[in-house]
Amino acid sequence: MLSLKDIKKDYVVGDSTVSALKGVSIDFRENEFVSILGPSGCGKTTLLNIIGGLDRYTSGDLNINCKSTKDFKDCDWDSYRNHSIGFVFQSYNLIPHQTVLSNVELALTLSGVSKSERRERAVKALEQVGLGDQLHKKPNQMSGGQMQRVAIARALVNEPDILLADEPTGALDTETSVQIMELLKSISKDKLIIMVTHNPELAMKYSSRIIKLLDGKVIDDSDPLDKNVVEPIKKPEKEPTKADKKAAKKERKKLKTSMSFLTALSLSRNNLMTKKARTLLTSFAGSIGIIGIALILSISNGVQLYIDQVQSDTLSSYPLQITKTTASIGEIMNTMAKNHEDSANHDKDKVYSQNAMGEMINTLMEETKVNNLEKFKKYLDDNSDLKDLTSDVQYTYATTLNVFTESDSGVMQVNPSTLLEDMGYMSSTQVEAMSMSGSMGGMMGMGTDVWSEMIDNEELIDKQYDVIAGRLPEKYNEVVLVVDKNNEINDYVLYSLGLLDPSSLNGIVRRAMAGEDISVDSEQHVYTYDELLDLKFKVVPTPDFYKKKDGVWEDMTGDESYMKKAVANGTEISVVGILRPDEDASSASISGAIGYRHDLMTYLINEVDNSEIVKEQIANPDIDVFTGLKFKTDENAADTDSSSETVSDSTADTESKADKTADSSDADKKAGLVAGDSSMEIPEGMTEEQYKALMEQSGASDTGELADMGMNAMGSMDMSAIQGGDMSSLTETQKKYIASLSDEQMELMKQMLKEQSDTNADQLANSGKYSTSNYDNNMKTLGYSVVEDPDSINIYPVDFASKEKIIDIIDDYNDSVGEEDKIEYTDYVGLMMSSITSIINAISYVLIAFVAISLVVSSIMIGIITYISVLERTKEIGILRSIGASKRDISRVFNAETVIVGFVAGALGIIISYLLTIPINMIIAHLTDVPIRASIPVSAAVILIAISVCLTLIAGLFPSRVAAKKDPVIALRTE
Repeated sequence: MLSLKDIKKDYVVGDSTVSALKGVSIDFRENEFVSILGPSGCGKTTLLNIIGGLDRYTSGDLNINCKSTKDFKDCDWDSYRNHSIGFVFQSYNLIPHQTVLSNVELALTLSGVSKSERRERAVKALEQVGLGDQLHKKPNQMSGGQMQRVAIARALVNEPDILLADEPTGALDTETSVQIMELLKSISKDKLIIMVTHNPELAMKYSSRIIKLLDGKVIDDSDPLDKNVVEPIKKPEKEPTKADKKAAKKERKKLKTSMSFLTALSLSRNNLMTKKARTLLTSFAGSIGIIGIALILSISNGVQLYIDQVQSDTLSSYPLQITKTTASIGEIMNTMAKNHEDSANHDKDKVYSQNAMGEMINTLMEETKVNNLEKFKKYLDDNSDLKDLTSDVQYTYATTLNVFTESDSGVMQVNPSTLLEDMGYMSSTQVEAMSMSGSMGGMMGMGTDVWSEMIDNEELIDKQYDVIAGRLPEKYNEVVLVVDKNNEINDYVLYSLGLLDPSSLNGIVRRAMAGEDISVDSEQHVYTYDELLDLKFKVVPTPDFYKKKDGVWEDMTGDESYMKKAVANGTEISVVGILRPDEDASSASISGAIGYRHDLMTYLINEVDNSEIVKEQIANPDIDVFTGLKFKTDENAADTDSSSETVSDSTADTESKADKTADSSDADKKAGLVAGDSSMEIPEGMTEEQYKALMEQSGASDTGELADMGMNAMGSMDMSAIQGGDMSSLTETQKKYIASLSDEQMELMKQMLKEQSDTNADQLANSGKYSTSNYDNNMKTLGYSVVEDPDSINIYPVDFASKEKIIDIIDDYNDSVGEEDKIEYTDYVGLMMSSITSIINAISYVLIAFVAISLVVSSIMIGIITYISVLERTKEIGILRSIGASKRDISRVFNAETVIVGFVAGALGIIISYLLTIPINMIIAHLTDVPIRASIPVSAAVILIAISVCLTLIAGLFPSRVAAKKDPVIALRTE
């Protein structure tokens, strides 16, 4: 079973070599009680350690079950100690912070035995040595004899083949020694027990074999294995097959010892709990670095949240803007600067002119281009990443939002506002230019319009504004009124909305410049929330400003009665809420005083597109609906020679006169028929029966009188008014006449009016004159837009990092399309705040530097503390190695300890940091008005604890490797 062949063991001490064993050869039986006697220093313990696999022999061979150990690796020795050897030491070598039961179970945990089986076998072993009622005691609560019994139970629990006892009674009294020896003797019936002792009496009484050593050699063996017995000759072993090798490998893997990380955590936790005060102080020392980092991060997080809010608020006012016709401001500035540098190539002996205006115009023409927004909009709509990068993507259109208010004095235009023009402050052209600038995200001020489209992001609006009355709009015909942080409204807005009388300001600027004495209402007016929530407005599509008359569409904005009716028929808009900017908001997304939803513009676009005038212009793209003239094109603009023109004009005049005469004759007949004149001839296209029936309907008795009245009435009647159904402009006589007409006569009249209108339009279209406008201008004037083809696109990034990603998306689009479809855009925020990223990065680098210093200090300290723990637990290392723990298991134990210390340090640091943020925020609030609130995000807290654990783990790697490399024999001698 166990055989030692010429075992030698040498120790190198300085420059000399000491031989502890000098060629020891011993064969042991499978079950016997062997005592090894000899004076101190003769090599007894060394021999025992070599047999137990704790120490390595210098030469010779140790055969276990006829298998040589010369080629054993560390894992083989660990498995051998765990499964085949049980140690009983003179000083018991129990782990003090573990219970009796846990000490006995420890060897089984290395064998991979399940928890239930482990507990069952440990209890059985303790009952076998008479300690079944002492399971949960700690070693320091037991007597010496009881602790030795626990050590024997631990040695037996894994059912080893060999039990090695090193002076098992050396620290016991006589009576207890006898009990222990009796116990060992009973065990020797089934196992090989090898005991080292200085007590020859006990050895003689209980041992079945006594071996004496002196100076590293065997000098006596009372019962050696019989050398005369002829061992049967073994047949040569066959070469192992692949299956044999695989089975052997599987068996070795099965016997391989391994301590789970949970077991390591349990060992370390119990050890740390025995030193609670020190563990707490160590964790606090480790948490100092975490506290420093956490506080830096809390302030950094507060600053970052403030910066994010500023970014979000700023970018909600200054979007990336892409217009249909655009010019890259950056490119223009770069080109002009380069041209200026190139032009300065002359001597300085004279003064030269600088072609700045010419360069500016040329550069503007070169850099201005038309963007294909229809194609780009489709690209944006199909981009799934854009939603996470933006607060909103706003599409604006050329459709004008015409807003009016109604009062007893008439109607007043609210939007676009004409207040500055009425005051004489600006011309209509300047007002229009200022309104356009106001639409560019507030780059040049508020503009002249007080109505602006709200960003389609309710979450962002909730952050930027407080709803002080009412609610946010939910429908297209609902709007909100925006006041400032002091609940005030600019008087410009009050005049524009009609809350103050704007007529009092008419011409006030011109009169002031002329030296007249003027007065302006300076009284502070007060409005209740309910008064403001009762405000109503009317939205009128631009096509409703036009009325068809004599075949062309006439602008009726100068007709007060017509505008009253148009406004009355407009879409009613209600103010449903009042918003006030949040105190912490650095910017606001609603640039005007009235905020409306995007679907109001969508509704207006549909109304414009479905209007009669727009449909007519689309159906006749060559004819100007406002003048009836043809649009001038390259083909019809070519000049012809004068003689051809004269002949053509003469012929055209003759034909025109003939046509007019014929048309006039037929028209007169129809007019007379409508008037009830029976003397008129039957018009062409009408039978005699139809004519008679029609005349009978007109009333025979008063035919003459009615005819006279009809002809007089029709002579001055506005025919286009009747065609449009407007009777307000008719006289009482005309109204009476219209009322007397039958349905057939009314239809005949409408037919006549249509023919007259068509005739006029045809005459205008073929008059040889051309419209000064064009199709696109007319459609723009009417406010025509296509939802799929916006006039501009405003992209609102979430933050600056998102803005850069959006720019990358635009660049990717430009790379994927041809030159004619590339997009030019204006980055207003980039132009104004190009250095903000550098500033933020600089702050981040400084914070990282502080963090790095704190981490280094914490790591060094944790490494030192872990090394101290290794020194304190050296004996525990020896005990674990003696029961089969590998070097890796030892490393795992101390790694587990560093993990626990790191976790406690991290958690303690986070708790203290959270408490410290309270006074920090009070100090910040006292020293500054900037709304910065230091706070540690939950994710950051978790990450910091994880970092603390990782750092302590890394810092403990070196000490844990030192622990793993400790010689178990030396470790067991450490007190």
